[in-house]
Amino acid sequence: MHKAFLSFIIVFVSFALACNSPFIPKKKGYEKMDFPKHSYQVFNEAGYPYTFEYPVYAQIEHKVNYFGDNAETKGWININIPSYNASVYVSYKSILPHQFDTLLKDAYTFANNHNSKANAIEDSIFTTQNGIHGVFFHIGGDVATNYQFFLTDSMHHFFRGALYFDTTPNEDSLAPMNAFLFKDLTHLVNTFKWQ
Repeated sequence: MHKAFLSFIIVFVSFALACNSPFIPKKKGYEKMDFPKHSYQVFNEAGYPYTFEYPVYAQIEHKVNYFGDNAETKGWININIPSYNASVYVSYKSILPHQFDTLLKDAYTFANNHNSKANAIEDSIFTTQNGIHGVFFHIGGDVATNYQFFLTDSMHHFFRGALYFDTTPNEDSLAPMNAFLFKDLTHLVNTFKWQ
């Protein structure tokens, strides 16, 4: 009995001495992000059937990766925002006869592909002051893209965009950047015109 008590005292003292490091609390939340003032430049290049305004802190990439092929695809661009590891992937299609329904269905399919991870998908139909019609998708949850949209005249042009971050999706940590870039996306849409 005496040996068991002595063993208990030795183990207790060992634990008491081992746990004397100072307590350091963990940081709560995510680091504060400082965003630049929203400022825009015009995209109006020859050979593209559209024009719009995009952020001055973004860069246009003309060669896009389309199924592993880095090539200039007519009307397709990436709007890269390197300081946030973000890109708006843009595709453009000239509408062929009887193709509009297929393009419309594809746009909804791309948004609904996130159903397994999304906690909500809201779509809003709009018409801008420039007479551009479209649908904006807000996809909630830890999804690859929280914002997608398409713009069309229903006869000749179909323009689609989606905002992606080059990081693991985390709605909470990306929320400040999503909110900041949402203003840029709405500005792009509201200044968009067909050529």
